[in-house]
Order: sequence, then structure tokens, then C-alpha cells
Amino acid sequence: MDRATADYMGMLATVMNALALMDAMERMGLYTRVQSAIQMQSVAEPYIRRRAIRHMEKGRVVILGAGTGNPYFSTDTAAALRAMEIGADVLIKATKVDGVYDSDPLLNPDATRFDQLTYMDAINRRLQVMDSTAISLCMDNHLPILVLNLWDHEDLRQALFGDKVGTLVSDPA
Repeated sequence: MDRATADYMGMLATVMNALALMDAMERMGLYTRVQSAIQMQSVAEPYIRRRAIRHMEKGRVVILGAGTGNPYFSTDTAAALRAMEIGADVLIKATKVDGVYDSDPLLNPDATRFDQLTYMDAINRRLQVMDSTAISLCMDNHLPILVLNLWDHEDLRQALFGDKVGTLVSDPA
């Protein structure tokens, strides 16, 4: 398949995920907005930086879908870019494991989990936290990355309440 076509398909999938997350959050009583980098007004607002910030100022959760709207940019890079644009305090990378490991814990039961890493450690060790462009963007702008398990329903809640969970990738202490 053509790379650009595959990337657009992936972006559309992120909008579907954003809508599912919106539905779950609204069932919990949270006011939510989905914004998309690819226009599809029937299901999501267009991504407009100032509108996203205004929604958050009003206490709404803003879920951003469709990456940057451009092929060849990963969802990791899009997340880092959007986090910078809206002035986020932290970028949460919700994934299938409970943090960053020295090797794939799903393949290696002896893999060691890190509680904290620097950006350069993550890049130099090639730990596959996020792609190097995303990590570099976060490093250049001092935006911490918190890696946690999407499938552990308590992890995200604990992180939002400031409890220690997952792996924090940040500037050296």
C-alpha cells in the first residue's frame, strides 16, 4: 500500500478512537470535545489551537485526533507538537505496557522497568518510548512524557490525580 494512503487511514483510525474515548468520558460526566486535523465536521471540530485552549479554560477535555493531518508524521510527533501548541504540562503516552522497559516485557519476562529516564537516555538506549522526533521535541521544550498502561483502568486516573505511575521521561533531576 502507498505510504501516504496508509498514513491517512491511520489518522482516520485515531479519530474513531477519539470518538470512543469521548463517549466513555461523557458517560462519566466529563465535558468533552474532539478536534481533528482532518476536516470532518459531522463528528469532530476542526483543530484550532486557540479553540482547543479555550475549551480547556472552560474545563472541557479536548481530545485531538488525526495526527497533524499530514502523512509521514507519526502520532507520537503529532502528540508532542499539539502538546507544545496548547501549553500542556505533561504528555501522557498511554500504551500496552505499564512504563518503559529495557526490552519488550511482552517478549522478555526479565525486562526491567524504569521509573524515570532522561530524554537522552531514552534516545541513546533506543527504548522505543516514542519516535526520536517526538522525544527531541519534548526535550527541546522541557515537556515531560509519562508512559503508562492504557489497559489498566487505574493508571490514567492515578496519573491525573498526581500519583506516581508508569515511567516519567524528563530533564535530568
